Amino acid sequence: MAWQMKARTMSPTASTAAGPSVKGVAATAAQSGRVSNALKEFLWLLSDIPKAKILDMGQVSQDTLNFFIEKGFRVTTEDFLRSWREFMDVEEARLRAGKIGGDVERPSAVSLADRFLEDLLKYPPASFNGILAWDLFDYMEPEMLARVVARLHDILRPGGVVLAIFHSRTPDRFCRYRVLPDQTFELLPLPPIAQHVHIFQNREMLDLFAKFRTSKTFVGRDQLREGLFLK
Repeated sequence: MAWQMKARTMSPTASTAAGPSVKGVAATAAQSGRVSNALKEFLWLLSDIPKAKILDMGQVSQDTLNFFIEKGFRVTTEDFLRSWREFMDVEEARLRAGKIGGDVERPSAVSLADRFLEDLLKYPPASFNGILAWDLFDYMEPEMLARVVARLHDILRPGGVVLAIFHSRTPDRFCRYRVLPDQTFELLPLPPIAQHVHIFQNREMLDLFAKFRTSKTFVGRDQLREGLFLK
């Protein structure tokens, strides 16, 4: 099925997925991961593309790599939050060193975002068919958000799709994600490397991805909302 045909099945505005059936609940109990409607639709949207290229912006996971590679995808990884943490650690060290020798002006948040993105996500336009952004947007400052989404729009091919996750409330713990063989994903609690910044309302999500032509969201019972954004 062509991209255009598939795109027509997605609502032009955010929608809420229905709750699981009794049969679905029973099946879920036998699985170790979290059932993800967005992941299933993400895979469906890319299913007609031979050797589709995916950018995974989360923590590098061998399980996730194996899952997509075995399905014929080509995967590039870019641990966005860890790169941002390392960038800020270097910046803080530079400021501390500068204060010892004299006055050093702290750069603005806009300046930091621009400098950080000079070396990250530097891919040619239309490089990827899909992007796994996970819950990264919840951890980005406002100065970073619009710049990153614009960059993702640029490096996506026409018809490309971004999968993102949004917390409905401040999470109790910091987690990363990995995809399991049964097409579910698992949340892995880890020491935090970034601070949760923002809880998005539906209108804010749609405004953030305004350049994308189609969007769809799924609301879960575990305070997670999944979003698909189609270029």
